Amino acid sequence: MSERVLPVLLLFVSNIFMTFAWYGHLKHANRPLVIAILASWAIAFFEYCLAVPANRIGYGVYSAVELKTIQEVVTLTVFAVFSVFYLGEGLTVNHVVGFAFIALGAFFIFKGPLG
Repeated sequence: MSERVLPVLLLFVSNIFMTFAWYGHLKHANRPLVIAILASWAIAFFEYCLAVPANRIGYGVYSAVELKTIQEVVTLTVFAVFSVFYLGEGLTVNHVVGFAFIALGAFFIFKGPLG
């Protein structure tokens, strides 16, 4: 697998775990907070097991700024899908426009005319 693709795939999968760790408990708000915290820590362990290697491997190919930009775009993409399909929330025009601005920022990091 390409050394440029592997870190992105690892970040994508790690963000699925991260999103469930941080927001999955919202669907079960009637459960005790301590249970949500412990379950989130358990899920986040797997997120770290993927995110740390993604960044370690990716740093040979991408700069730290590029890795963080990739992570943010991946996070918002995963969260948009999660919020619609798991939490049952709708995306508004404002959400989509905000995401577009972040994606535009990624364009400037990677291919922008200013650098």
